[in-house]
Amino acid sequence: MKGRPIQILIVEDSPSDAFIVTEALKHGQEPTEVFAVHDGVEAMEFLRHQGKYADAPQPDVILLDLNMPRKDGREVLAEIKADERLKTIPVIVLTSSAADQDVLTAYRLHANSYLAKPVDFSKFKEMVQTVETFWFRNVTLPPR
Repeated sequence: MKGRPIQILIVEDSPSDAFIVTEALKHGQEPTEVFAVHDGVEAMEFLRHQGKYADAPQPDVILLDLNMPRKDGREVLAEIKADERLKTIPVIVLTSSAADQDVLTAYRLHANSYLAKPVDFSKFKEMVQTVETFWFRNVTLPPR
C-alpha cells in the first residue's frame, strides 16, 4: 500500500472483543490505524465528526457489531448507507449472531461482508488480508 495507514473504525460494545480485533489487525500485511467506539451512538458521532469526535478521521473501513446498547448495528448500518458522504465506506459486520435473519438483514442494508463471532483468529487474519488486497492494495489513500 502506498500513502498513509488504513484507518479502521471498530464499533464494538465488548472491550475484550475490541481488543482481540485490534490485536488481530496488527498482524495484517498493511499498516493500520485503529479507532474504537463502544456503541452505535458514538459510531455516528465519530462518523459525523460531532462532539468529542469533531477531529476524528473518516475511516477507510468499519467493523460493526450488530447487538449494542443505545443504537444497534442495524440502525447504524442503515444510517451509514443512507448518508451520501458515508455510504461508500466498506462495512464489515462482525457480530455474535449467525442467525440467517441477521445475515440477510445486514446484506439487505448493504453490508460489504459478514463474520460471526467467535471468529477463528486465522480466518479473521485471512479476512483482513482479503480486505487489504481487494480494497486497499496498490491504492494511494489520500491524506486526511
